[in-house]
Amino acid sequence: MSEQKGYIKKKSKTIPFGYEVSEFEGWLRPIQSELFVLNKYIKKVKEEALSLRNAAELITAETKRSISHVGLSKLVNKNKGGRPKGSKSRYNYSRAQKRKQLVAREEKKVKKEKEKLKLKEERLKKEKEVITKATEETKDKVVVASDFEKVAPSVQEIIKDSNVIFHANEGPQTKFLAADEKDVLYGGAAGGGKSYAMLIDPLRYAHKKAHRGLILRRSMPELRELIDKSRELYPQAFPGCKFKEVEKVWNFPSGAKIEFGFLERDADVYRYQGQAYSWIGFDEITHLPTDFGWNYLASRLRTTDPSIKTYLRCTANPGGVGARWVKNRYILPADPDNSFLGTDGLTRKFIPAKLTDNPYLAKDGMYEQMLKSLPPVQRKQLLEGNWDVNEGAAFVEFDPDVHVVVPFQIPVAWERLKGIDYGYASESCCLWGTIDMSDGTLIIYRELYRKGLTGEELGSIITEMEREDPFSVNGVLDTAAWANTGTTGPTVGEALLKAGHKLRRADKNRIQGKIQIHEYLKVKDNGRPKLQIFNTCPNLIREIQSIPLSKTNPEDVDTHASDHAYDAIRYMIMSRPRMTNTFDRLRQFKREMYTPSDSTFGY
Repeated sequence: MSEQKGYIKKKSKTIPFGYEVSEFEGWLRPIQSELFVLNKYIKKVKEEALSLRNAAELITAETKRSISHVGLSKLVNKNKGGRPKGSKSRYNYSRAQKRKQLVAREEKKVKKEKEKLKLKEERLKKEKEVITKATEETKDKVVVASDFEKVAPSVQEIIKDSNVIFHANEGPQTKFLAADEKDVLYGGAAGGGKSYAMLIDPLRYAHKKAHRGLILRRSMPELRELIDKSRELYPQAFPGCKFKEVEKVWNFPSGAKIEFGFLERDADVYRYQGQAYSWIGFDEITHLPTDFGWNYLASRLRTTDPSIKTYLRCTANPGGVGARWVKNRYILPADPDNSFLGTDGLTRKFIPAKLTDNPYLAKDGMYEQMLKSLPPVQRKQLLEGNWDVNEGAAFVEFDPDVHVVVPFQIPVAWERLKGIDYGYASESCCLWGTIDMSDGTLIIYRELYRKGLTGEELGSIITEMEREDPFSVNGVLDTAAWANTGTTGPTVGEALLKAGHKLRRADKNRIQGKIQIHEYLKVKDNGRPKLQIFNTCPNLIREIQSIPLSKTNPEDVDTHASDHAYDAIRYMIMSRPRMTNTFDRLRQFKREMYTPSDSTFGY
């Protein structure tokens, strides 16, 4: 039993690193997290990538359990291993030199970081001394000018009114901090004081042990400014609170915690799976392409303390890849500053921000002049707080009022086709389209969007959904679905062919496919675009209007975003859909009546 669980016998009073006293007398229980970190750095020491001293410091920092370089040396030698008996060791001078250089570089980095940390500690110590001096002295005494000038301007502002850490600006910033709604957006023009409000708001319950706050940005580098601002504010508001750099977490004297995190792609939400937060905030929420991540995080909102209310808070400037879903969620349902009930049952409010709300930026007019010099779209977004313009999405020309239509009865004679993008762990998407014989407009009239389907299941569902179609629907399928991945069974493509579906391999030219979608979205001379979508296809509509451009290749979309419906329509359009006349459709119908389907080759 003990060997299976990793328990070891207690041989002395000293408890080895990575173990703790167990429930069984005379046995020690392993701490897997500590052993993982220990083995990681033992390996680096063996490879001569780190010195024993540096490795011991890093292990102590990550596990919060002290280990000396002498103790680490014993563990390294214990697990060292060696060459098989009788083998000859050969000294490789070149390899040894490279290892020495690597160790020297690592030690240099560690030394540099230590120097930086020392300088920062000295600066913070001086600032703390000046602040303490200012707060403890009576009002008729003053701080020596020379001391006052030594600290940062931000700290000087704090000293001017030693009893007040933060003054909320009158207007929207005050409304945001006082809002009692569950889900609130504070957005609009740049420079309205949104980021400071985002940092201050989670402090409302920082005096309670059960409070857990989470402040998010799209990426970790974008968090740096917020973290730096929190270093200015939090220690003054709650003396004794400490920031853990590795975990990016503030620990308050009460036991409360405020964590900084990121949500770069939809899959990142699972970093917070199993966690519970009483307050969740997202700075610049329009950087999220879809509402998936934000909706998922809302499910993490709970607390064990009934005296603590739970809140969702976000800030944003107009524009960005997620501007449309943010607008639909917060702005369109009600007038600004008016509370309303969302379809998900959450009370919600939009609080608009203006540059003039921030007296510190609006006072000299310089920031306003900078915003006025921006391109027209950005100027309307950042200066005027205009939510009616969209920038950052791959298909900015997409307009629901133009490209989305109410379903209607499709004439029997119209050509029909389908495009399929297959996924098992991710969603499989099948789109059905038809060609308007009057002007050649491609109309998407049906969608299937579901994950966890095998080839046989997908084929069966498509067959059932096509029962109402007058003719068999030819289509194109993702080439990956035809690939044999090493299994002995049929591929997804073969399974669909066996089910009677006529399919051929899709043209996967990404750049040309994106260009063609742009062409189809253009409005023709008759006032109608070449592509329209039934409003019963929500996933396709969501992806087309929100999918962002690639950061590395502006000619393509971001493949990390949800793109299954996008790929399906891209395959369909690249199949060069065309109109056929009524007589051709009737001849095809006649052939299908008397000619059996080829289950091997399709068409």
